[in-house]
Amino acid sequence: MYGAYYRVAPKNGYNLSCFGSREGPRRKLVTLQTANETPVNDALVHNWPLTDVLDLFNLPFNELMFRAQTIHRQFHDPNEVQIATLLSVKTGGCPEDCKYCPQSVHYDTGVDTHALLDISEVVTAAKSAKEQGATRFCMGAAWRSPTERQVEQMVPMIEAVGELGMETCVTLGMLSDKQAGRLAEAGLDYYNHNLDTSPEFYSQIISTRTYQDRLDTLGNVRDAGINVCCGGIVGLGESRADRAKLLAELANMPQHPESVPINMLVRVEGTPLEVEEELDIFEFIRSVAVARIMMPASWVRLSAGRTEMTREAQSLCFLAGANSIFGGERLLTTPNPEEDADKALFETLGITTYASS
Repeated sequence: MYGAYYRVAPKNGYNLSCFGSREGPRRKLVTLQTANETPVNDALVHNWPLTDVLDLFNLPFNELMFRAQTIHRQFHDPNEVQIATLLSVKTGGCPEDCKYCPQSVHYDTGVDTHALLDISEVVTAAKSAKEQGATRFCMGAAWRSPTERQVEQMVPMIEAVGELGMETCVTLGMLSDKQAGRLAEAGLDYYNHNLDTSPEFYSQIISTRTYQDRLDTLGNVRDAGINVCCGGIVGLGESRADRAKLLAELANMPQHPESVPINMLVRVEGTPLEVEEELDIFEFIRSVAVARIMMPASWVRLSAGRTEMTREAQSLCFLAGANSIFGGERLLTTPNPEEDADKALFETLGITTYASS
């Protein structure tokens, strides 16, 4: 049982009422029609009670997968995945103390620190990514909060990547409203700023910025008219309730994040979480499926941790509603599956890659 009764009207014209409902003042009937009949935003729920999210997590696995895939097919091509590429344009030296991050100055992880890349290096990397099928190019800089000068340094990079016909995304840390506005003027398509985990568990992972700091940045990004890319990390030592609370925070925003990265913790030597117990893969897949049900129209991105997943596990994530991945050999400073491995898996599954118009 969960927070809305979906009466699905599939594109083939058949009516499929497949989800139960529970009476209560916070429930509402949601009718999902085809794109030409009902605006997508009218079919999204933004008032998920925690009990309903936990009900989803507690469903039998096959039932959860069926519900997630049914919702997925209403909003997306079930056999299409978007490829994005992530480049670290400024690595290491971050003053934050995120316990999972090898770029923090608080931990000795052997990261090769480097200053901001030259724009020619960024453009070369973007062109290579596009040739390999990526339609979105993401640039990450290890800053707590960029200065005005640093924001200006990012502007030509954003413009140059945009001129290649790729969607642009950056993650630079906390932003003021003025800085978000400047990035919007540069033509930035997406800004990534993850919540990481639940509000209650957050203080056990990070002490150098608050949860509200993150929400404030997301508000500035949204107000500037930039698409929001916001998700979290599972396997930090949090409980299932924390995972449910994270997804509720995301889905209960006035507007769902257009992109929702679901990361599996990569246990990096030298960080406090290097000895964290490995999360059961089925719990990760459940997190993907619940995210898909709660945020039907969003890109749900299978992000960090794929190198530790089997082909079968990744395939179940796609079945659960993940429809975007990061391609390329690295994610900022951690490994990523090689391009050939992804192509082979997609060929096996009959998955095609999304091509932006």
